[in-house]
Amino acid sequence: MFRALFLSSFLVTASVFIHYETLRFLSVYVPTLKVAVRLKVLVVVLGCFLAHTMEVWLYALAYFLIDQTQIGSLKGEVEGHFADYLYFSATSYSTLGFGDVYPTGALRLISGIEGVNGLFLIAWSTSFTYFVMHRLWPLHSDRTDDDKKH
Repeated sequence: MFRALFLSSFLVTASVFIHYETLRFLSVYVPTLKVAVRLKVLVVVLGCFLAHTMEVWLYALAYFLIDQTQIGSLKGEVEGHFADYLYFSATSYSTLGFGDVYPTGALRLISGIEGVNGLFLIAWSTSFTYFVMHRLWPLHSDRTDDDKKH
């Protein structure tokens, strides 16, 4: 159990670091882009998605390594490929949790923490995207003069 708590702490810290650095990079880089506002927003959304993808892969790699050390495993409709760990990590991270693949051993605690971590990071991306939209929207060239006054 202590190994699972330690590993969970590491995974949360690493995923928050990935997320923070991605959002920081986007906040510095996007305003300097010489492209239309809608493309800037697209860069922000895709950047956030890339950060979430890296975080899901981080947890999937941890699940794979834990399974190899036999302190936890995945059960259910598992085919024995790395894709099983990616699938389980994505459903845990997003809190979707279909239930066709489920964790045992140390993976139980880690997958629960991944769900809370993913929920927080998804909310962080949502608020960051809102902030970017709020700042960029007045610059949108498709808006009429009446819209710009409000």
